[in-house]
Amino acid sequence: MRFGFHCSIAGGLSKSLDRAKALGCDTLQFFTRNPRGWGYTPLDPREAEVFYFRAREMDLRPLVVHMPYLPNLASNDKLLYQRSLESLKVEVERCKVLGVDYLVTHVGTSKGKSRKDGIERVAQALMEALDISGPCILLENAAGQGSELGFQVVELGKIIRIAGRDLRLGLCFDTAHAFQAGYPIHTAEGLEEFLDEVSYWVGLECLHLLHLNDSRTPLGSRVDRHWHIGEGCIGLRGFKGIMRHPVLKDLPAIMETPWSLRWDKRNMARVRSLASKEI
Repeated sequence: MRFGFHCSIAGGLSKSLDRAKALGCDTLQFFTRNPRGWGYTPLDPREAEVFYFRAREMDLRPLVVHMPYLPNLASNDKLLYQRSLESLKVEVERCKVLGVDYLVTHVGTSKGKSRKDGIERVAQALMEALDISGPCILLENAAGQGSELGFQVVELGKIIRIAGRDLRLGLCFDTAHAFQAGYPIHTAEGLEEFLDEVSYWVGLECLHLLHLNDSRTPLGSRVDRHWHIGEGCIGLRGFKGIMRHPVLKDLPAIMETPWSLRWDKRNMARVRSLASKEI
């Protein structure tokens, strides 16, 4: 299993590579731009080229980009939906230039409107984005806050089916979100039930990435609060079961735990220990 963190690009794209290596990462997730705004600066060709080749020299793989927070691909507001679609297309293009393998996106919210219509809007947006040759787009399961779509595996499966089961579409399994959505993945039985749902509605071959996050809120809370590995409600035993599961043990894993240099080092040491067959 290759482990990494979501690292900041403050100071330039390549700074995320340096931060990842300093933490002992094998893989890396980052934003290509400000995640809390719509505007962006076009990629500098020279900077992009340096990033592309340095990432390969440093053997950081796969490279993962997370979509900004503002886009809502399920929105029934025409203007917001169009801005969200354009944002997705822009991100696909940026990922292509940087040699990124996976683009992770949240599904969005239906704002109290028909969930079925929201699912169809997301699928349509994905089909348009996939017309651009770029990275594999991964749908991240949600915690289920408010009217979030995608906290149930069946909804993610419907989106992928409507989008034509394109091989460039897959899933990012966020452990905290699944737990918060009500899946008891901290137990062996609960993890099997979750993976059985993935197998039935989506296909295990569509699982490409793990977001390893403990949960600060209890099972089924539908409140998204990430916490340090083994320090939350999923616990050390839960993560040991997740990381050693035959279906998951070879997937790349990104941690999105609250930032702290001391805790990042502790989290990295902990997941490597838990994944080891020696304990």
